[in-house]
Amino acid sequence: MIGGSMAQRRHILFWATAVGLSALALSACTGSPPSGTAPIMGTLAPVAGDVAVEGWEVTAWDVSGETSREIATATADDDGGFILDVPEDSVRPLILDARPADSEAALLAGIVAADAETATLNERTTVATGYGLAQFFDDTLPIGEATWLANAAAMASNLADFSTGEFGEVLRSSPNGSETSTLPTFTSLTAMLSVCLEEESACVSLFETAAGGSPVRSAAAAFAAIARDPSAEPDALFDLALQAAGTEPGLSDAPAAWTLALRFDGDGQSLDGPGNFAIDPRGHIWINNNYEYGDDPTVPVCGSDEMFEFAPDGELVASYSGGGLSGSGFGIDFDAEGRLWLSNYGFAAPEPGCPADQQPPHNSMTLFADGEFLSPDTGFTQGDLSWPQGIEVARNGDVWIANCGNDTVAVYPGGDPEQARNLGSLGLEQPFTAIDNGQLIFVSAMVNSAVAVVDYDGTPIAGSPLTGVFDRPMGLGVDADGNVWVANSGGISLPCPDRVEEGRGVPSVTMISPDGSSTMGPFTGGGVVLPWGLAVDGVGNVWVANFDGQRVSAFCGADPSVCPRGLDTGEGISPDDTGYSFDGLTRSTGIAVDPSGNVWVMNNWEQDPQPTNPGGHQIVAFVGAAPPVVVAPFADGG
Repeated sequence: MIGGSMAQRRHILFWATAVGLSALALSACTGSPPSGTAPIMGTLAPVAGDVAVEGWEVTAWDVSGETSREIATATADDDGGFILDVPEDSVRPLILDARPADSEAALLAGIVAADAETATLNERTTVATGYGLAQFFDDTLPIGEATWLANAAAMASNLADFSTGEFGEVLRSSPNGSETSTLPTFTSLTAMLSVCLEEESACVSLFETAAGGSPVRSAAAAFAAIARDPSAEPDALFDLALQAAGTEPGLSDAPAAWTLALRFDGDGQSLDGPGNFAIDPRGHIWINNNYEYGDDPTVPVCGSDEMFEFAPDGELVASYSGGGLSGSGFGIDFDAEGRLWLSNYGFAAPEPGCPADQQPPHNSMTLFADGEFLSPDTGFTQGDLSWPQGIEVARNGDVWIANCGNDTVAVYPGGDPEQARNLGSLGLEQPFTAIDNGQLIFVSAMVNSAVAVVDYDGTPIAGSPLTGVFDRPMGLGVDADGNVWVANSGGISLPCPDRVEEGRGVPSVTMISPDGSSTMGPFTGGGVVLPWGLAVDGVGNVWVANFDGQRVSAFCGADPSVCPRGLDTGEGISPDDTGYSFDGLTRSTGIAVDPSGNVWVMNNWEQDPQPTNPGGHQIVAFVGAAPPVVVAPFADGG
């Protein structure tokens, strides 16, 4: 038991030194704190029984900047209590960590948010800190911009209550709690740390197993490393969790990956068939919606006239109706001024579902800004729109619209519907979405398995549309170098009014070079089964939402140097057999990476959909799973 004997404490100190830990490496520059302090009353309260924490050193860290800064220290009393006098003007959130008196390795951690005056540090808060702030951790502490750290901390508080040390309310409540595997997964992760607190050799195992090729120097950093590459050593970590002698139930079998995913359902009575995401510079998440809400799937529903705004922690901020919204499908995107564009596909259950006289229109675009709709009640209908799906606001302000109902592509130059042009088919059958890579516009098409590549004026490049390496392509993504990634569904036939009845092809992803002259792939690993949406994370790796299999898939991007385990371009980061599976997923469409490193996925359709109301009712966050994608401020500074 760490803290129980001098010999064992020396062992931890020796081990920490062996992996290169020193007080110099752990600490950052400290200076005299500014005048005026505020106390943080705290307790070290390990879930594991009989862990002596008297004399442990507790440190408060300011981590909002280029380096971490120690701002207060305290020593725990015989009951684990401590008081930290932190500068009143310190930037929140703060990170607290605690280490045994004779060790440099911090074994417990927690977060102090803006309004917090109390703190409890235990296994739950440590795992939550590591996962929630995973993408900001170095080998010891997180470091980053205050806004994104605060958003990440808010997500972490869904896993653990940093004031009491209990499970977070979101984790323990519907639509999570007993309804998914996340609570037992989280409990097994905390069990790994309980074993570490009780047996010094388990700490060595935890740190070494989590670290892979790059040593970590704190328990929270170890869990951050697991969150960033959750399928690296799943069995070894599970074996460690089984050594805990606690009473809380965890997983009964080793997972394929140690992901932590949380579901959010807003007010519990509005989301029905959410389609895709747009994320603003604050990290707020905007969502379009397909169907009127109905909790009885046997009762027919018509098209939704709502969209939703969620906070970075998954809490519903507001819903909005108007502007021609009618069963929005996949198209949602901000322009540089912060105006939000949505395409109105007109989703509704066909008869005998939604009656014919209540079917929504399928021919408009909606525009929203500053809490108001700028489009009329009919939406903007210019451009010969027909069942529009994916859209893209190009870097020059043009709005590109894929019309899967009439095989055409429309453009609103500069975002002006009065100047609308319809470019015709561009050689596409049932175009699905578009993307701008900074040089060209790429448009996917399902029926003829093609991707058109055109100049900003709509002129196709030589050889467009590209064919031969795609299989009913849908979602598109672009990396920082302009490579365009394509989700090849291999078999989805749903998004357009004239359904494709062919059998299943081969699900995969393909990479197109920035100038459209060459392709790589298709790549079939990562557990990909029926890809729909695609997102590229902050270092260029690729994430895919699957419309089957209750999983997301992750692939090594164009730069293998940022991929784990020596993987090469196109190889699956997620397990080939299962992907990053989650029993709380249904059928997923949209996927996005936020500025705090969470991967968001839609529960768009139920796993066993009823034709009268097939819609799913949640959005899902894989906590701390991907390098962040920071959104540039809008032109007005918002």
